[in-house]
Amino acid sequence: MRNNNYAVIMAGGVGSRFWPVSKETNPKQFQDILGSGKTLIQTTFDRLAKFIPAENIYILTNSIYQEIVLKQLPKISLDQIVMEPVMRNTAPCILLAAMKIYKKDPNATMLVAPSDHWIQQEDLYQNDMELAFAQAELTSNLITFGIRPNFPNTGYGYIQYENSAKELIFHVSRFTEKPDFQTAQNFIEQGNYLWNSGIFVWTAEAILQEFKVHLPEMHQLFEKGHHSYNNIAETDFLKSHYHLAENISIDYGIIEKAKNVKVVPASFCWNDLGTWCSLQDELPADNELNTVVNSRLIAMDATHNIVRTESDKVVLIEGLSDYMILENSEVLLIVPKRKEQQIKEVRQMVIDKYGRHFA
Repeated sequence: MRNNNYAVIMAGGVGSRFWPVSKETNPKQFQDILGSGKTLIQTTFDRLAKFIPAENIYILTNSIYQEIVLKQLPKISLDQIVMEPVMRNTAPCILLAAMKIYKKDPNATMLVAPSDHWIQQEDLYQNDMELAFAQAELTSNLITFGIRPNFPNTGYGYIQYENSAKELIFHVSRFTEKPDFQTAQNFIEQGNYLWNSGIFVWTAEAILQEFKVHLPEMHQLFEKGHHSYNNIAETDFLKSHYHLAENISIDYGIIEKAKNVKVVPASFCWNDLGTWCSLQDELPADNELNTVVNSRLIAMDATHNIVRTESDKVVLIEGLSDYMILENSEVLLIVPKRKEQQIKEVRQMVIDKYGRHFA
């Protein structure tokens, strides 16, 4: 392991598409969504700790999740939790983490990864990350990772790259956010498009320079706190300044504007676990092609359903196909799978009628 390699795990989201299991008080990254025996953030941390010193792994999250992070990741210290006083998308929190890491180690190279992705073939993942670390240390490039598409998914962003033979890292031509079906089909046919994974590697110095160029006001705002980072004054500075930051993603704010972005076509299997139906790609189905988590299912003329309940509950369904049966301690949700993208709207309906407690 190299002591100047760092990782930043983004764990501040609510995961509203996984409602009702994922709630503001306990979002999906802190839950064992797949029934693997570990929560998603624990799985992510353990994956990174195989090749990055545990003390160099930072968690970006909202301040309300401090206790749950410390409980689920006992190997980290409070200093490794970068706490947002308010949610401001990914650019501000990544800038904050980069400034903290750069102040500690000006030679740092950092990996930024979501906390809720499911990645198999971890040896291949490590190989890809180490390739990117080596490239980032030699250049000022911002490196992202693309997933080779196997169908025209309209829910992902796409990366077009300049296809050169015998290369492992390619120059990025452009990004396209969530195209329609025909456009996505055309991308796949062209052969030089990848799904955007949202995983990045760069030196702390390089990403800070890009913030100076593309988001100068945000950089100036956070630069005011330089002397308070990594010490007791940091919390007060963030409380008084963080909410002033623009609410913008790292993709829109930096990656899509920078000229020095490279992409590594990932050699590992990847699933962003964006919706309930994504579980079907990772979990075995029963004889009736039902996907079952934490439940004991009796299916009578019931096929292609997703069933996820609390604590090994017995569930009997009859005459139901292509539905999601989802439960937490307070909510039972039964909706067609084709409406998985409308879970957020269903959640809001419940909040409006029965109160914020159900968020």
